[in-house]
Amino acid sequence: MIFATILAGGSGSRMGSTEKPKQFLLLGEKPVLIHTIEKFVLNDKFDDIILLTPKEWINHTKDLINKYLPNESIKVIESGNLRIDTVKNAMDYINENYPDDDNIIVTHDAVRPFVSHRIIEENIEAAKNHDACNTIIPATDTIVRSKDSEFVDEIPNRDELYQGQTPQSFKLTKLQELYDKLDDNQKENLTDACKIFTINNEPVAIVKGDISNIKITYPFDLKVANFILKE
Repeated sequence: MIFATILAGGSGSRMGSTEKPKQFLLLGEKPVLIHTIEKFVLNDKFDDIILLTPKEWINHTKDLINKYLPNESIKVIESGNLRIDTVKNAMDYINENYPDDDNIIVTHDAVRPFVSHRIIEENIEAAKNHDACNTIIPATDTIVRSKDSEFVDEIPNRDELYQGQTPQSFKLTKLQELYDKLDDNQKENLTDACKIFTINNEPVAIVKGDISNIKITYPFDLKVANFILKE
């Protein structure tokens, strides 16, 4: 089975003084996360779509789905405190309700509403042929490393650097196996699920992303997203 897991657990603290997390803010005439969910609803390869959101926003999320996508069967479950906790909640839900050694999980940020059909399709295929894949784009700006935020320590070769996007997709049994090998310190320092593989020296295939697959993090990003939507 193939599962879309949409991660909507963020608090939106970097968006500034808003009354709700960024995934619930309006983009055009609909909330950001509704635009995102629609991209996955349109793909008939998914057996189920699972949306993970903070406990206090579960009922609100269900109301939005009933309003904008009333005929769609979308599971809404509680997210975790950290991103990796949210992914773990999705893993646990799938393993408990749909146990199968061939399950594939496609994880995506709820605040990336412009993910394309091509990117989703290539993630599914890459996850079928490999244990893990990550959607990335080449780094266009020079990347600078600083350990103390005061002085530059290193300027890595930009030709070898990329910016990570989502989806990130996995064979669930392998993801679970590698996650279970991590110690508590490694789990606390995880920034995304693909790092579970790199920590264990396991390969992660590449899916070519797109510059329009932006993540809405700051107020300016929402302005850009509205411009993209109008175009």
